[in-house]
Amino acid sequence: MNYNLMVEDALRGVVRAALRHVEAHGLPGNHHFYISFRTQAPGVEIPSFLIERYPEEMTIVLQHQFWGLEIEEARFCVTLSFNKSQQKLTIPFSAVTAFADPSVQFGLQFKATVPAVAPQAKPPEPVRGVTTPEPFRSPERGAQDRPASNGADKEGEQPAERKGAEVVTLDAFRKK
Repeated sequence: MNYNLMVEDALRGVVRAALRHVEAHGLPGNHHFYISFRTQAPGVEIPSFLIERYPEEMTIVLQHQFWGLEIEEARFCVTLSFNKSQQKLTIPFSAVTAFADPSVQFGLQFKATVPAVAPQAKPPEPVRGVTTPEPFRSPERGAQDRPASNGADKEGEQPAERKGAEVVTLDAFRKK
């Protein structure tokens, strides 16, 4: 029995449940989500200009400007604005690599369940409306947590200062 896979699937269910709540009721209070995913994973449907810009992974932010959030058992769809053009994204839950809600300092990081593409020479440049924070890393791996930054909501505004998200990693449950 592959318990690691079962635990990851259960935690992806947390992401699904959070998105279903937002689909039904909207985002409550200051809640907002950072969702990182592999852009080349099977089932991901995003515009080609985003794949060119983010050939491996990208992070989307669901906060003020998103439309048409639809949650299915295996995937979700959402429309976001990129350079003043609305684009629909379809993302399977199996492609999600990280989920965070900085308003309550909550975060999950997932092992890739799909093959990764070759690493990039340099990190991608951010697209307005899309934030690419440092990946969530567990302290056991020696990486330091950084505060998530959602950027300025409007031109000229400074981003709100945030504390690092609490990360739940599966390493604590794995046999060494």
